[in-house]
Amino acid sequence: GEFFSIYKLDVVVIPTNRPARRLDLDDVIFRTRREKYNSVIDEIVSLNQKGIPVLVGTVSVEVSETLSRLLTRRGVRHAVLNAKHHQREAEIVALAGQYGAVTIATNMAGRGTDIKLGAGVLADAGGAGGARDEGGHMGLAIIGTERHESRRIDRQLRGRSGRQGDPGSTRFFLSLED
Repeated sequence: GEFFSIYKLDVVVIPTNRPARRLDLDDVIFRTRREKYNSVIDEIVSLNQKGIPVLVGTVSVEVSETLSRLLTRRGVRHAVLNAKHHQREAEIVALAGQYGAVTIATNMAGRGTDIKLGAGVLADAGGAGGARDEGGHMGLAIIGTERHESRRIDRQLRGRSGRQGDPGSTRFFLSLED
């Protein structure tokens, strides 16, 4: 619908190479940003303790730096990808799928770089062992810290997880102050 309404072009849907196994979880909504950020940090810590790699999408450099400070206080090693570290952008994003990796990035950062799942991350998909969480999946967990003005950007963030039939999950954390 988007292509037709903007460009007046018909679209043919080409099926994915492998069936999607990503879980798009319901949004979590809080009254205040502080409550939201505390919950985001708790979720990151929980996933990190299980070794699940996490990519946190933010809408601004300021939010990425706030979350970085909060994670540092909790003792969670992480990488921050924003306009201040553009030289290492592709390298940081490429490593975001490693066991226990935590990467904070503005939603526009690192696009075009595949996030490959590291050893020990890929869930058992027919004999290749790997850890799973209670939801029966592992893979890359995407956390969105608010909705972008453009839904397309939100869909692109979700699409960073669950590529080529890999398992993964996505969830957005929102507040009434957003």
